[in-house]
Amino acid sequence: MKRLFSLLLIFSVLAVQPNYALPIIDDDELTENNENSQNENSNEIDELNVQLELMKKALEEAGEPSTDEKPNPAYDAAKKGLDSIQEKINKLNTLVNNVVNEPAEDEETLNFHEELKKRFIEGDPKFMVFPLLCLILGLAIAIERIIYLNLSTTDSAKLTRQVEEAMKSGGVKEAKEVCRNTPGPVASIFYQGLDRSSEGLESAEKALIAYGGVQMGQLEKNVSWVSLFIALAPMLGFMGTVIGMITAFDKIEAAGDMQPSLVAGGIKVALLTTVFGLIVAIILQVFYNYIIAKIDSIVNDMENASIDLMDILVNNKK
Repeated sequence: MKRLFSLLLIFSVLAVQPNYALPIIDDDELTENNENSQNENSNEIDELNVQLELMKKALEEAGEPSTDEKPNPAYDAAKKGLDSIQEKINKLNTLVNNVVNEPAEDEETLNFHEELKKRFIEGDPKFMVFPLLCLILGLAIAIERIIYLNLSTTDSAKLTRQVEEAMKSGGVKEAKEVCRNTPGPVASIFYQGLDRSSEGLESAEKALIAYGGVQMGQLEKNVSWVSLFIALAPMLGFMGTVIGMITAFDKIEAAGDMQPSLVAGGIKVALLTTVFGLIVAIILQVFYNYIIAKIDSIVNDMENASIDLMDILVNNKK
């Protein structure tokens, strides 16, 4: 259990830590560079357009196009220069369009992990870390319970047949040996019932009921913590929402003016913490429902198997 907690904690830290090996370029700096590049290309296009108009006039003044009978070098030179300038303008226009569309393409190429890390940092880690802790602890408990419950699942019908055969061939002692060598709560209940069978059927039945309650408590161990984290994660997210809104209104009060740039940061933190808290609750709720369904299935199996064991003991007494 402790190793599972440690592994999940390590993975969570690795998931949210920034990538220091790569140079970090601020969004404002990237936008400024793109704008400068666009301005330079636009100026160059304007200059080429002026040259293009001059070449068109020169082409008109050059006269008729060249033919095999009557070559016109001036027309050929003007036409070649016109085509060259037009090609340069087309290339620059393509470059400008690529620069304009580049931020949108970069956003589309972000994978889920990068997007999640970006939103976590934007939501302010000092608020986001609390829902994250709920997720880590809740997942650790949920995974441990799922492993335990799956290991506790046995084929009770097969065990019942083996116990019945052992009772016929070797009596209670051999049946207890079969239960001792079989893992799971059903085998443990069978063993306690067989152990008290020498004191009478009533004592065996009480032992089955009492030890069934003990096994049920083992199955439900720590499940209440998962339920707590499901309720706690959205509350912590809402707390970040309230704090973010308070921060936004403090900035408005200090500035004395209602500007979107003043409140955008606080509102963004508020929304991201709420979303993250709800996501944590949704994930843990899925695991919680699976665990509860698994426990109910095992408990029903235990009850049916206990009835079968009592029938075996009654038949054996006859």
